[in-house]
Amino acid sequence: MTRIEHDTMGPVEVPDDAYYGAQTQRAVENFPISGRPLPVELIRALGLVKWACVQANWELGMFTEKVKRPLSEKEFEAIKTAAWEVYEGRFDDQFPIDVYQTGSGTSTNMNANEVIANRANEILGFALDVVDKPIHPNDHVNLGQSTNDIFPTAIHVALMKLLLEKLKPVAINARDTLTKKAKKWEGVLKIGRTHLADATPMTLGQEFGGFREQMAKVVRSVNSAINSFHSLPVGGTAVGTGINTHPHFGQHVAKLLSCEKCTFFSAFDHFEANAQRDGLVTAHALLKSIASTLFNVANNIRWLGSGPRCGFYEVIIPDLQPGSSIMPGKVNPVLCEALMQACARVIGNDQTITFCGAAGGQFQLNIMMPVMADTAIESVKILAGALEVFTEKCLKGLEANEEKCRESVEKSLSMVTALNPIIGYEKAAALAKEAFKTGKTIRELCEEQQILPPDQLAEALDPMKMTRPLE
Repeated sequence: MTRIEHDTMGPVEVPDDAYYGAQTQRAVENFPISGRPLPVELIRALGLVKWACVQANWELGMFTEKVKRPLSEKEFEAIKTAAWEVYEGRFDDQFPIDVYQTGSGTSTNMNANEVIANRANEILGFALDVVDKPIHPNDHVNLGQSTNDIFPTAIHVALMKLLLEKLKPVAINARDTLTKKAKKWEGVLKIGRTHLADATPMTLGQEFGGFREQMAKVVRSVNSAINSFHSLPVGGTAVGTGINTHPHFGQHVAKLLSCEKCTFFSAFDHFEANAQRDGLVTAHALLKSIASTLFNVANNIRWLGSGPRCGFYEVIIPDLQPGSSIMPGKVNPVLCEALMQACARVIGNDQTITFCGAAGGQFQLNIMMPVMADTAIESVKILAGALEVFTEKCLKGLEANEEKCRESVEKSLSMVTALNPIIGYEKAAALAKEAFKTGKTIRELCEEQQILPPDQLAEALDPMKMTRPLE
């Protein structure tokens, strides 16, 4: 069942229950590419931007001065309500256009305009199949706007909300969890490793303190990424001049979109704001850096938990599921691996964002915005999701295998490092080689050869003292 909708190119058949119109249907037919629409986070952000634009136009008198037919307050309220409903997610299924579409996002912007207009008309009592309806998608819903400034504004709003509401809280939770582990294990002796080879003693708390600091840097990077999205292109319209809008429209919309945790302002230079997506490139570079850090932490914990009999097994990772279809009893570090895969995806996504930012911005418009938005939103979502389950189901349940940690300390040939200042590097190296050849410990060889008096040797080879030599 279909109905007829019209645009400037003529009539188009659309599903009779669809809230979208002719331009959306044309785009659906033109871009049968991936079968995957833009993420709902972007669609809802676009609804919120449209809501702010409607409110700003009303407060600035645009609906009475800049339209062919002035709108009544009832009509204005209907548009505002419809836009808010899009923001709430009530019309997610009415945005079917493929990610790979017109590079400005015009198809999706018009999709929003049509849905909001038809829903507003419905609120006013007009059925979807009525031809002559009072609210027009271009003249009213899109008043004072262009896709070129509104679509990137929606991208900024969507990513700001995701970073603030999703990634930042889970990063803080992971940092705080690692802080507790580091403090709890500050007295657990173990051997350090450099080049995957035995090094000098340290504590498990010191090792996890390093992970904690990495996670603290992740939190700071999230804050820096957030800062890339405060500036909004709205108000620049087609090329940055602000044609067909009120001179205060951009700053008015930015103020309406702002809240206690989320501050926006109209761009300082609208020509740059429309044409380039440098802020998005910068923010995603920070996401790539975050992914690199999280991959490292997860991989280190995976190694530390390797075993249980033939690996390091210095930390005990929670058992979550059987690890093999053929080896009974085998358990794998599945959440470490899940997080590492998410990080690999984000690192790859950064190539897409970088290329689109560099190659997609010609003159007054970037023409790769839909794929940039989809890619960046995916990166934030999978980092947040993977880090959340990694923290809750892996980090918080980690236990120290204190016996295994201490077992390696006395065996380490690098214990001889503490003797360097006393007997010299070459003699210490000879002791290490002999210890390896004979299978004896450094302490045993020193005692046999009476390298130092017992009291001095005990002090020199005190492994806990080696973990804090400057105290």
